[in-house]
Amino acid sequence: MGMDAIGGLVMVAIFAFLLLGLVALAKGARTVKQYEKGLITRLGKYHGMAPSGLTFIVPFVDDIMRVDMREQVITVPPQKLITKDNVTVEVDAVVYYKVIDPVKSQYEVQDFGYACTTLAQTNLRNLIGDRTLDETLVARDMINTNLREVLEATNNWGVKVTRVEVQKIEPPRDITDAMSRQMKAEREKRAAILEAEGIKQSQILQAEGKKQSEILRAEGDAQARITRANAEAEAIKLVSTAAETYFKERAEMMRRLEVLNNTLAQNTKYIVPSSSSLVNVLGLDGATQSLPKPVSDAPAPPSSPSGRSV
Repeated sequence: MGMDAIGGLVMVAIFAFLLLGLVALAKGARTVKQYEKGLITRLGKYHGMAPSGLTFIVPFVDDIMRVDMREQVITVPPQKLITKDNVTVEVDAVVYYKVIDPVKSQYEVQDFGYACTTLAQTNLRNLIGDRTLDETLVARDMINTNLREVLEATNNWGVKVTRVEVQKIEPPRDITDAMSRQMKAEREKRAAILEAEGIKQSQILQAEGKKQSEILRAEGDAQARITRANAEAEAIKLVSTAAETYFKERAEMMRRLEVLNNTLAQNTKYIVPSSSSLVNVLGLDGATQSLPKPVSDAPAPPSSPSGRSV
């Protein structure tokens, strides 16, 4: 009986030991995801960093904290701010950040989300208060840049702010209505100006077209007159040249015939030398050559000075 009792106690102790080992093994096996870093603390003090995957720690002594290394976003809740020209606007924003040092992010700041939101709201109040409403509405990029530069103080916390975006800048309802009316009036004004400019430009172009048309018509008429005058002058020149070439000799001949006609009007006989041009005019040069010369030994009777025969 005693041996059986001792054997039973041994079996219970072994079973308890195995059970405790299994519990300790299960307690010490931890998994870290790929986008996380594991911070191992031993008795409350930072001991080391666990890589991604399966990690074993000392059970009941070590503990592990997982830090997400992905880029995350914090929404800055809307708040009412006063611009430089005393207009109340409602502004909200979003902050994108990423943990670059998991140890500092856990030990340098207690609650990074709350700290970043408070810092963003405070600096938004300063940035909006330094600008008028119109400047605020058109300076979103500048506000985003300035706010991101201010939030670079989070680098000391092991966190880097990558982007800051102001989502909404909303003025009061009455200001919005006034701005809408102002925009509508400005657009109507610009439309009227553009319409007037269009009409003016159209009239100018029509006048210029009419002017150019008149100028071209006048230039065409002048060129046509010059062309006609040149053609008439050329025709006259050709006629004159033809008359000079073909009718001058005949005109001289006609004049000689008129003189001969007046001379022979009294049937007076004249002795004309055969070499005279009058013979050529009358066409007697051939007849003169065909007549036989008279043969006579008697001397020719003397002629009077006037050429008449005696």
